[in-house]
Amino acid sequence: MKPLKLALIFALALSPLAIAGPALADKAPVWTSFGSNVAIKGYDPVAYFTAGKPVQGNAKFKVNYQGAEFQFSSAANRDAFAANPARYAPQFGGYCAWAVSQGYTAGIDPNAWAIVGGKLYLNYNKEVQTRWQQNTAGNIAAANRNWPTVLKK
Repeated sequence: MKPLKLALIFALALSPLAIAGPALADKAPVWTSFGSNVAIKGYDPVAYFTAGKPVQGNAKFKVNYQGAEFQFSSAANRDAFAANPARYAPQFGGYCAWAVSQGYTAGIDPNAWAIVGGKLYLNYNKEVQTRWQQNTAGNIAAANRNWPTVLKK
């Protein structure tokens, strides 16, 4: 095959990626695991407030919010979230709060969490949560400054 023809075939094959690339560059406003649309790895965001601990949700009790599926352990928790999602949704779209305070995004471990000032914050893991807790107020302030522009990085 001639080099010019081969180059043309290659360019045409890659052209859809050139169009899709910029659209895919922005991160979603709510963190979900790769290949999933479920927020907080399926944990119930209301339970952090009512039970004081992470509780696995059930797909039968779900609400779509900001492009992600939030799951709940009960219909009552689902209904409470649906009535006031801003009260229960994790801050910074459920991305690691410490990472956002540092100017980037990272996933979370639903067991590395804190409620501060009536807001739910999630972290990458328990070790990162320890770093977060060394200056919680400062980290929240830095993360608030970085959010949502950090999604464009």
